[in-house]
Amino acid sequence: MARLIIMGPPGSGKGTQAEHLARHFGIPAISTGDLFRAHVRDRTELGLEASAFMDKGEFVPDHVTTDMLKQRMEEPDAADGFLLDGYPRTVIQIGALDEMLAARGQPLEVVLALTAPDSELLARMLRRAQEQGRSDDTEAVIQRRLELYREETQPVLTAYTKRGILLTVEGTGERESITRAAIAAVEGALAA
Repeated sequence: MARLIIMGPPGSGKGTQAEHLARHFGIPAISTGDLFRAHVRDRTELGLEASAFMDKGEFVPDHVTTDMLKQRMEEPDAADGFLLDGYPRTVIQIGALDEMLAARGQPLEVVLALTAPDSELLARMLRRAQEQGRSDDTEAVIQRRLELYREETQPVLTAYTKRGILLTVEGTGERESITRAAIAAVEGALAA
């Protein structure tokens, strides 16, 4: 079992790689996006609170996201390991995750960051927007999402670099080779 985080800018293939890594390591992939959608769909108290922000295009506050994650991590399949996708996004969320894991006596083991040049990310997201008919995903909107990602997550990446648990894997090329590189990097770190 392993306790992992996967990070990467929009269009980096993070969701796809999270699925493959979770399957390989036999742990659940826990995506904050999936948590938001499930809580909103089920009209839970947290879902109603989150949708009030999401409907206005605003970020869901840290405490709401953290409470959703706490509930999910208490489920039996996450008892011995997990792969978080989309959390933590802020330094405040790092602290909340540290508290959750300390209470369980389970330290975080690896943070894997997928990297790719902006030109590749932009091309992927424009292609995906066209395939899925997302007319709101224009080049300007995508560029802004990439800027926000960097602003929001750079302090998180810096914090995990200081702890010595951040690994980076190039997220360009064939999906299978990226998956192999990601698995090899994580296995190497877990064995160290």
